[in-house]
Amino acid sequence: MGKLLVTGLGGFVGGHLQSRLASQDGGDWQLIPERPHDLTDAATLDAWMAEECPDAVIHLAGQTFVPEAFRAPERTLQVNLLGTLNLLQALKRRGFEGTFLYVSSGDVYGQVDEDALPIIETRVPQPRNPYAVSKVSAELLCQQWSYSEPWRIIVVRPFNHVGAGQSESFVISGVARQLARVRLGLQAPRLEVGDIDVSRDFLDVQDVIEAYLRLLKYGRNGEVYNVCSGQERRVRDLIMEMIEEAGVEVELVQDPARLRRAEQRRVVGSADKLRRETGWKPGINFKETLRRVLSDWDARER
Repeated sequence: MGKLLVTGLGGFVGGHLQSRLASQDGGDWQLIPERPHDLTDAATLDAWMAEECPDAVIHLAGQTFVPEAFRAPERTLQVNLLGTLNLLQALKRRGFEGTFLYVSSGDVYGQVDEDALPIIETRVPQPRNPYAVSKVSAELLCQQWSYSEPWRIIVVRPFNHVGAGQSESFVISGVARQLARVRLGLQAPRLEVGDIDVSRDFLDVQDVIEAYLRLLKYGRNGEVYNVCSGQERRVRDLIMEMIEEAGVEVELVQDPARLRRAEQRRVVGSADKLRRETGWKPGINFKETLRRVLSDWDARER
């Protein structure tokens, strides 16, 4: 089994990835135990790899919350860009010669006209917030290293992904928490929402992880891959599905604090390149995803 180092194991995707690798269908990878580290402190990265040099790396860790990026753009760049550089340099010092998977974001594409949908990887990024700027910058850094180092370096741009354990700051998880609280009698029968008459490209987190593992095996050096469903889903429709699944009657109330400026009305990506080169396709019905998120919040709120 190959040795896999994953940053950000304590996060939403990292937790699911850790569970996947511990299960029988975890594939050919053995997870290198996480040690205390800070992407902005190179010495802690050296210490993490002192005993074992990985055969592959999935770099999940970073500052991912867009409002926080606006509040602290310098810190966001330090973690997401310079932290990635620190990790690459620590791997080089350790003698790494394997596969490095950098997890960027579909947010790097910025505002995309509806006639340009679905979004493909060759579209020039137009970041519209400091978080997306930090991700594009780190992408370019990784691509430069793919030319100058004898490694296989792959960049992925995941779109919206959903699953149990996700923070309530994300729309589907936030609505699920409110529905769980209504069902348990912990809040009035009303849902506070933002602008829900928009569409997004949602994917179950387990399908995202499957894409990452396949790209470790099949992805090409220096290439960028969208990780998305390729299906456009309206947020209002998903909320109504969750309300029906929860079996409650609620009023939808728009909360001005949840409205995001410069909101794009429609988003859908193309995963054709990922499918063609790895054989990946979504395996989880999104209705089941919504059930899992609701069930998770029921358990967390009890």
